[in-house]
Amino acid sequence: MDISSRAERMNLSCLCNLLFRALANIFASSTCSLMKTLLQLDEFLHPSPVVAPTAGSELPWLPQDILMDIFALLETPGLVRAGSVCASWRAAYTSLCATEHCKLQRTPCLLYTSESMGERAMGLYSLAEKKAYTLTLPDPPIRTREVIGSSYGWIITADERSELQLVNPITGDQIALPSVTTIEQVEPIFDDAGTLCNYEYLWYTGEEWLYDKPSILDLSELRDMLFDKAFLSSDPSTGDYFVVLIHDPECQLSFARAGDNEWTWLPPHTCYEDCQFQGGLLYATTALGEIHAFDLCAPAVTMKIVLERVKWSASDRVYIVQAPSGELLQITRSNGKDYDSILELSTPPPNKTNRIKVHKVDLTSEKLVVEVGTLGENVLFIGRNQSLCLCAKEYPQLKPNHAYFTDDYFLDVTNKEIVSPQLWSNSPTPVWLVPNLRRMSLASHN
Repeated sequence: MDISSRAERMNLSCLCNLLFRALANIFASSTCSLMKTLLQLDEFLHPSPVVAPTAGSELPWLPQDILMDIFALLETPGLVRAGSVCASWRAAYTSLCATEHCKLQRTPCLLYTSESMGERAMGLYSLAEKKAYTLTLPDPPIRTREVIGSSYGWIITADERSELQLVNPITGDQIALPSVTTIEQVEPIFDDAGTLCNYEYLWYTGEEWLYDKPSILDLSELRDMLFDKAFLSSDPSTGDYFVVLIHDPECQLSFARAGDNEWTWLPPHTCYEDCQFQGGLLYATTALGEIHAFDLCAPAVTMKIVLERVKWSASDRVYIVQAPSGELLQITRSNGKDYDSILELSTPPPNKTNRIKVHKVDLTSEKLVVEVGTLGENVLFIGRNQSLCLCAKEYPQLKPNHAYFTDDYFLDVTNKEIVSPQLWSNSPTPVWLVPNLRRMSLASHN
């Protein structure tokens, strides 16, 4: 072994010891904010040497790529703090956040609001560390918004004017989506001064009018009537992505691509409950278990029926998710009550989960292959987030063969294990978030 290689190994060992020592000190603070430096940098700029071959040694220098490899192993809170230690670590952190490394999924966290945090802050509960952090989000205040989705480390919010935004809670990046007035069933109403004052909400689907007369709604009232859930095809920081909405009346689909000025409606089907992107296609499942595949990239959007109706009860919430193996899974979350049809659901079923069923979907034969009795080493995250199925071997802090879920409107922990302290408010809705440190490229959004 040559001298340079031996020296590099010594420096790597020293750096690892220093890194874990620094992070241990940082994590000891219970009042810190995730995005702020918690200890003075001087403590880390000239630490006492752990491996000290010579007197007066300082923080060992390592090539940036080696630092990045080490930092890539850290959970998000530790990575953010490591970037505050010194200039070279900050440079490695910044470069890491601009590379493909940041696309690797990290342990999901629970994102929530609380009255005690104020109007502009959200809480981030780390399942890996079992600790809560505070994030400050850009205006408008998050407590005045509704959260209708979480994908790729971004949340989709609806403000008090019922306009939609993409927000990265970690970086603070924000993207305005096409105006709600470009959705097929919405028309703006202006007063004599030309100021938007109300919305006209049209009760029709691609097949029928539910009511002949439209509803006149206040600006903030529309979001409660219109939006159900939102999804992303990819990380918005790249500048190339689709946003898909499930919206009323009757849970229809609309989508927009990055840079679009309006939403594109996908009639005539209704009753969609969840969506997943796989292999360049959008897979959408309905309340009755149907699965439709859309090619949004085609010159004219095409739709293929992958799975016909497989159940008659509309009381179960249905999700669709891609397993780590690449298989498509259909998840049903039951509240223990059965209904003969959607028409019997005069009021939403109670959001109390009694059981979760998992089926594999055979895309070739277009049928459900078999009910899966166990998830094995996999773990589910379902709720108002884009549904996730992860391998617990890659996330040792998670429990294999478990489902982590929030109810889609209220987080109910009755007769269930509480994975975080009940510090949240149910408005906006708590969601699972996989933190994303990659900052938005201005060039890609120009």
